[in-house]
Amino acid sequence: MFSSACACFLARSTILCGLLFGLLAHSVAAPVVVGSKRFTESYILGEIVRQTLAAQGIAADHRQGLGNTGILEQALASGAVDVYPEYTGTIVRELLKRSDGNPNPSLAELNEWLAPRGLKAAVPLGFNNTYALAMLESRAAALGITRISDLRAPNAQTLRLGLSHEFMERGDGWPALTVVYKLALPPAPGLDHGLAYDAVRAGKIDLIDIYSTDAKVGRYQLRVLIDDLGFFPKYDAVLLMRAAVDVRPLARLEGRISADAMIAMNAQAELDGRSFAEVAKGFLDGSAAGAASSTAAAQPGSSRQTFLQRLFAPDLARLSVQHLLLVFGSLAVAIAVGVPLGIAAWRWQRSAGWVLGVVAVLQTVPSLALLAFLIALLGSIGLLPALIALFLYALLPIVRNTHAGLRSVPDGLAQAALSLGLTPRQCLREVQLPLALPTLLAGVKTAAVINVGTATVAAFIGAGGYGERIVAGLAVNDTAAMLAGAVPSAVLALLVQGGFDAVERWLVRSR
Repeated sequence: MFSSACACFLARSTILCGLLFGLLAHSVAAPVVVGSKRFTESYILGEIVRQTLAAQGIAADHRQGLGNTGILEQALASGAVDVYPEYTGTIVRELLKRSDGNPNPSLAELNEWLAPRGLKAAVPLGFNNTYALAMLESRAAALGITRISDLRAPNAQTLRLGLSHEFMERGDGWPALTVVYKLALPPAPGLDHGLAYDAVRAGKIDLIDIYSTDAKVGRYQLRVLIDDLGFFPKYDAVLLMRAAVDVRPLARLEGRISADAMIAMNAQAELDGRSFAEVAKGFLDGSAAGAASSTAAAQPGSSRQTFLQRLFAPDLARLSVQHLLLVFGSLAVAIAVGVPLGIAAWRWQRSAGWVLGVVAVLQTVPSLALLAFLIALLGSIGLLPALIALFLYALLPIVRNTHAGLRSVPDGLAQAALSLGLTPRQCLREVQLPLALPTLLAGVKTAAVINVGTATVAAFIGAGGYGERIVAGLAVNDTAAMLAGAVPSAVLALLVQGGFDAVERWLVRSR
């Protein structure tokens, strides 16, 4: 009875999770996919593009907060994203890797370089959002620092850096800047762009990278260091898109957004707590200019939603379904693949080290690196690469526990079963697997709980789930938004663990 119960449980779990996997896998993508990076301005511009298309009856989907430039480059190249807001300096230095010649090419020159990649830049939006370095005004004044060259002074060598992860890796970022300016500041770990402002304001760090249209530069009384050697190129905002995309529906945005308007919109999202969709709608309706003055007078967070409002927002049901499908869809495949692998590693001992070693190495691959690789390999963002990544991360505990559970079964029991006339396959199914089931289930439970947390990373490639709230909250440093994503994820992890504990107790009683 027990063996039948355990077999029934595993079969039903796999079938149920497989059905959920299939349901999500057959979701239909919108005709035009608009991407955005995970910082406030990109969210807003992506939403402006989406709403501009929607106003003309063109179906569009905004995949928000898609990691970094590398992920969006892969998404564009694969056709998973059609268009996203980008900056000319980033295109020249980061995408095209052109560090010599003209750092500020015309749009025609830029498109000539992009053409072999099947891409084009169009619709200059009207403002330049350059990179810059900034410090607290009081700290910079005390050290006499006004230019980036001043960072070579002896009194600047103790500065604590708080640079964003992408800036520390980009071709137009910190590594190249230190060479041009001959800087020897001590290295520091990367810090999320949205969190860096509060850290420098609190005096925990001294120097951060900023965008010139950031809303908090004036509010936090920061001194923007003069780029006296002209390292940073112009970062004119444009729309980067696949060559086949029709530019005409977006032409109405050309030259329409000034730097002041962009700063005002960033402030509405970051300081006043308005949603990206609301800010974009206000701009397109012509109310952004009027909102700028009211934003300047508003107190930070004056209209932010409370944690409970964020938690029970209308998107909770949608995000919960997406998160559950991601977790259990990937878990179904991990069970279907991991259990046979664990059995194979136990049956053929010489293969055990190789099998366990491979799944252990997969567990160590950084999530964003794996997602970027999968986007390039599969030619899509969202569901499929997220499910494959979660499946790979879930393999280790399932394979290892299946192998360990079978090894813990005494050899004498197997010999007794064989002496009674059972075949090796029957012995495995009726004796050894049932006895190994508690250990096997512990591995499945561990994989499920791990996947609940890891699934939040899927938001970086547009797969949804609770991570969507966390990523958006990071962009505007909204603690309530981040907690509104983290708390449901933690609750779900506890529920999953409790559910597996209950199933394990039921199976034990069925023995």
